[in-house]
Amino acid sequence: MSSVPTSRDEPSQLWSSLAPLLAGQPRVRLSKDGGRSYPQRFERDLTPGLPSHPAAVRIFGKDGTCAAIFLDFDSSIAGVDWVEADVRTAQSLLHSVGGRWIEDYSPNGGRHLYIPLAERVSFSEARDLVEALGTRFRTLDKTPHQNLLHGCMRTPGSPHKRGGHQMLAMSLSMAYDVARRRNSADVWKALTAELARDIAAARAYRLEQATPAALESPGPAGVEQSLRISRAMQRIAVTGLYEVNRYQSDSEARQGVIAGAVAAGLALTEVQRRMKQGLWPGLASFYARYPARHRVAALQRDWRNALSFVQRNQDQPHGKNNVRISPTSGPPTQAGGLHGGNSVILTDDNEHRFIRSWRNALRLVEYRYQTRIGLARRMVLRALGEAAHKSASRYIEFGDRALAVATGMDHTTVGFHLRGLRSEKDPLVVLIEAGRGTKGDLYMLTIPETTLKAVKELPWKKGKVHALRPVFRELGLPAAFVYEALENSPVPLSTMEVVRTTGLSRTAATEALEMLAAWNLASRDAGWSVVAATSLNTLAEYFGVLEAVAAQIHTYRIQRAQWRDWLSRHSNVVPLLPAPEDDYPWEDFEGPPDDLTLADLAFQAAG
Repeated sequence: MSSVPTSRDEPSQLWSSLAPLLAGQPRVRLSKDGGRSYPQRFERDLTPGLPSHPAAVRIFGKDGTCAAIFLDFDSSIAGVDWVEADVRTAQSLLHSVGGRWIEDYSPNGGRHLYIPLAERVSFSEARDLVEALGTRFRTLDKTPHQNLLHGCMRTPGSPHKRGGHQMLAMSLSMAYDVARRRNSADVWKALTAELARDIAAARAYRLEQATPAALESPGPAGVEQSLRISRAMQRIAVTGLYEVNRYQSDSEARQGVIAGAVAAGLALTEVQRRMKQGLWPGLASFYARYPARHRVAALQRDWRNALSFVQRNQDQPHGKNNVRISPTSGPPTQAGGLHGGNSVILTDDNEHRFIRSWRNALRLVEYRYQTRIGLARRMVLRALGEAAHKSASRYIEFGDRALAVATGMDHTTVGFHLRGLRSEKDPLVVLIEAGRGTKGDLYMLTIPETTLKAVKELPWKKGKVHALRPVFRELGLPAAFVYEALENSPVPLSTMEVVRTTGLSRTAATEALEMLAAWNLASRDAGWSVVAATSLNTLAEYFGVLEAVAAQIHTYRIQRAQWRDWLSRHSNVVPLLPAPEDDYPWEDFEGPPDDLTLADLAFQAAG
């Protein structure tokens, strides 16, 4: 194994000098678990200061393009010697086309090569190149360039999970010169020409691995109601990945997305907004082939073509419409009903007064829930409170699956927490009747005797009670409680006031505040307060959590249909519930699912 020249520069110098020049956008993800993962919720603005945790910069920008190619040669695949051989061969290839690169190494023997580009290239072009190189180099990890939303990599100076840092295998002055005088478009053309056969082979392999059934399966109604575009087109717009045996090029794929958006009733301005905000980086990457000044005109041209295409298909009374038309209704707000046209109109003032008093009782006793299980139970109680307000009744007939959608948990976990809550000495909720048939369990909100006097003295709290809003499936429960405290406070709060209000530990509250600030959900001036201009729904769409919510709803719909089918076939002998000895898939169902859902909670407006 050849020796590696060691840079004497400090890691902080390496980071501040090179990370901003290599990153696809000025964002970085931190690993709080020692370098095993880099979750989206720990993403921050990229600053010159060296992070204290392993940190990976984002490879692709909001426009779906990258400013550099990141080659990660992993020693865990075939050992350090093989990494050395692959790196030398890759460097010979780059040298042959006139390319320049930056090289660093990890404490565990891995190597990174960075190829800065004078002209940014699209996601598809970068992925094709890296996958082509992957056919030549065994130790090359292709995954960073295969994911438009989550592709990230450590750069020189970053802390390493095994201790130490990513260190340069060259001088900082030389690396900085490469980063500033980047590889020209001619070098990129020469490199892709040299790898033309490998690129064609990589594309052919993707064609063989394509799974049309998985890509084109009907999406849950929740996604379409929220995003107003089919699930397949939404996936292409977000990820830039498409079925290669359906679309032969990026141009065809982007036209398909635009046609889907037109058919779904979206406006051109809505599509432009999603592209500029980074919600649809995949679609934005398809326009990277045009100079920046021509991209708007290209989008408008595609939009006009899509309008004509959709109109022709809609005007054919007997023809088959090839464009999937999605519902165009927007997501319901919290004021909407839970049960469609049969919703109970919220007119019972007495019930709402009781529910607000119950919320005061919850404020008084929820600090006894301090553990991770306790935080989950606090969220289940909030989901019950929101359901009570929506149905205008302290009596709540929602099953575990409906509450699971509202809280972002599994239905078995919700059942566990409900059993724990109703078995407490002074419960806030009691079980009135177990579910029968297609009905869910019937619960009643109750105010503990020990809090009655204090509840009467407390004023009712203004504002809505929220279950887990979708964005906090990604950001976590502590962030949800901290945001709730800031949202409901008429004045900015100090960090200690946030700790007292939420009942969280100082560490958990501080981390949550930093996370909210990183995503522009909270800001600090005289104290902490929410940034009202930041949309929770837009951020949830950016994180992709609406897809997860819709998938959960879709799964529960299938399970409800299975339950009703089983019940209809056994209705003569089992009019209500099956007995344990009956032929029923008890391993799949803890009890009969309910008819009612809290799907509205998953896609409610930020409010």
